[in-house]
Amino acid sequence: MSHLPYKAVILDMDGVLTNTSSLHCSAFKKIFNELLQKKLGSGYVPFDEEDYKRYLAGMPRYKGIRSFIESRNLNLPEGNAADTPDQDTIYGLGKRKNDYFHKLLAEEGVEVFGDALQMMGRWRQLGVPMALVSSSRNAEEVLHAGGVLDFFDIRIDGQTTEERGLNGKPDPDTFLAASRELGVAPEKAIVFEDARAGVAAGKKGGFGWVVGVARNGEDRELEEAGADIIVHKLTELDNFMQNQATPREAHELPHALQSRQEIEKKLQGYTPVLFLDYDGTLSPIVKDPEKAILSDEMRSILSKLAEKVTVAVVSGRDRADVQKKVGLENVVYAGSHGFDIEGPNGLELQYEGGQAAQPALDDATRSLNNKIGSIAGVQIERKKYAIAVHYRNVADEQVEAVIQAVEDELSRQEKLKGGGGKKIKELKPKIDWHKGRATEWLMEKLNLKGEKVLPVFIGDDLTDEDGLKAVHEKGIGIIAGEHGEKTWAHYRVEDVEEVQQFLQQLNTTLDSRK
Repeated sequence: MSHLPYKAVILDMDGVLTNTSSLHCSAFKKIFNELLQKKLGSGYVPFDEEDYKRYLAGMPRYKGIRSFIESRNLNLPEGNAADTPDQDTIYGLGKRKNDYFHKLLAEEGVEVFGDALQMMGRWRQLGVPMALVSSSRNAEEVLHAGGVLDFFDIRIDGQTTEERGLNGKPDPDTFLAASRELGVAPEKAIVFEDARAGVAAGKKGGFGWVVGVARNGEDRELEEAGADIIVHKLTELDNFMQNQATPREAHELPHALQSRQEIEKKLQGYTPVLFLDYDGTLSPIVKDPEKAILSDEMRSILSKLAEKVTVAVVSGRDRADVQKKVGLENVVYAGSHGFDIEGPNGLELQYEGGQAAQPALDDATRSLNNKIGSIAGVQIERKKYAIAVHYRNVADEQVEAVIQAVEDELSRQEKLKGGGGKKIKELKPKIDWHKGRATEWLMEKLNLKGEKVLPVFIGDDLTDEDGLKAVHEKGIGIIAGEHGEKTWAHYRVEDVEEVQQFLQQLNTTLDSRK
């Protein structure tokens, strides 16, 4: 956890940090069942834990009371802050419940979850600021009783909410107030909530992650509320971080087509931006690279998507080559791994470092042609900003000679570095520019770094890993097939056909938003 993809932590109290939910539920059960018996007689349906979860958990006290009373078709006067606990008004019930809660708190004390203590201790060591956002008006007292009051830089509780005139959960006001006071943008903060209303508030606020804490098996309802991930203990976040922060084997990844609902949930409230490789992603890999033709069906779906969102083809091919093969005017083309970019409305970039490497690329092309140009099946493709040595059609016994010749040439050329893919060895300018940098540049240049934009990168080869890594933290990465090494992708598909199916599903999702 030395490098965290978030800069602040915002925690709910009841059910996340402290085990006071049972005390709240017991207090509400007592006041409501007394009221229901008085109003409806002995045949009333008692208040239970499901009622607490549905109407009161995570909600401001009086708002929750009002919701439950309405659910039972009862009418109670609102009352006001001067009401006493014995009055049957919304305010009176709230005060009565608070009296019972304090009695239970004194009798039973406060349990602070061990996993929460462990994680808060770790966040404190790492210098991660923490805020508490709770609907409880007793938050300070509960935190003090549990010995954890000093952990928090900011506390927004039920009293703060009323004093400032903030809307309570499921509105995001309290969470947004906490992030402002912490000095951290919502998309850089992580929210922990155990209630549907709290999860909904976190999602509405545009927070980077909303973690549903399902200590009692509420996985499904928190997922339905929009939680990005579900944990049963806060320490499980470590496992999630480990999976998120390191590449994985492609076969271990969930299948993108089978994860349609999950992906659609990630896209809710966001506009996707598509970054697509060409060979092996949009078009099948073939023995002759010139015959890698885009199908009419794939071109049609790309055209439809490009009418709705930004679509960029990011390829190792020369920009003019891939532009001709795709043949769509409203698409951005990033050729030579992003050294040469062109798109609608005058978009253009030719990376200067690539221009400076031209003499070295010319020299290496001549040298490789002299050394291995006569080997049957080898193809030395001089691109504008790279050299691709294809050995797919080379006899097995001569492949090693081709690879060794490229390695020897790289050791001779100080301004070039190596790269590779499926049956390809590459020589490229030795500068920090690749598909990932091109993806980031395009996001910035096209003003696509807003809170409501989600980059989606799809590729199949090792050269695509830079792009997949670039979107890993804040986007969706999909690997088509396998390339023999671990990948930064989140999902997998098997081949070009399944890439097309995924794009068709995405187009349908976007159409449904109209």
